[in-house]
Amino acid sequence: MSLTEKFDGVTVATKANVYFDGKCVSHGIVLADGTKKSVGVILPATLTFNTGAPEIMEGVGGSCRVRLKGANGEMGEWNVYGAGESFKVPANSSFDIEVAGEPYHYVCHFG
Repeated sequence: MSLTEKFDGVTVATKANVYFDGKCVSHGIVLADGTKKSVGVILPATLTFNTGAPEIMEGVGGSCRVRLKGANGEMGEWNVYGAGESFKVPANSSFDIEVAGEPYHYVCHFG
């Protein structure tokens, strides 16, 4: 996946989604074809996210460590992702993400 630098022709939710006492802040966007995404930043922290729909998390700045919940319900190994790299999270699952140092900027692709 190449690094997403911008989206043209989108609708942006002006009210931010604020999670974990401000450690993660994102804005929802809708593309012209109806595709939904979010763009955001995670500040230094270790957080656990739950998913409803499948997600692809694309790094656009900074780096993070991630461990995904496996099919057996146990958390997997930590893997490092940076700008231009992505990881997939299945629907109805969870993942731990650790950001140290500079904030991690991302695009979340749903579905």
